Amino acid sequence: MSTEWSLTIDCADPAALAEFWALALGYARKPPPAGFASWEEWFVHHDVPEDEWNDGAYLSDPDGTGPSLSFMKVPEPKTAKNRLHLDVQAGGGRETPWETRWPRVAETVAKLEAAGGTVLQEYELRGRPDHVMMADPEGHEFCVL
Repeated sequence: MSTEWSLTIDCADPAALAEFWALALGYARKPPPAGFASWEEWFVHHDVPEDEWNDGAYLSDPDGTGPSLSFMKVPEPKTAKNRLHLDVQAGGGRETPWETRWPRVAETVAKLEAAGGTVLQEYELRGRPDHVMMADPEGHEFCVL
């Protein structure tokens, strides 16, 4: 039996970074708890000071199959390379013919660059492009395959 899990990303601006990753993964903002029409309503109900409303942001897979993502505000900036990174498998995997896969990868890279991501390096395999290492707007590395 597997254990349900989620991933938490430390960052400076949880709402903005969650917006980037929602676009990258096709995720949606996690709905507020039952009985509340919005997260703001939940914050007010629980007397959360307004200056703390962006201390965290939450995404979930709209299909209910992938893990949830949390973005937590921390005071310190990112200072070193990630020891763990996400692979955004936009191309369909290496079992997908390169002629189909690579245009999907390139389209996703362009979309994420427009949203504030940065291309760090393009990798080749057998003399042609294979995947791209990028950084999100706060510098967290990830790959687009």
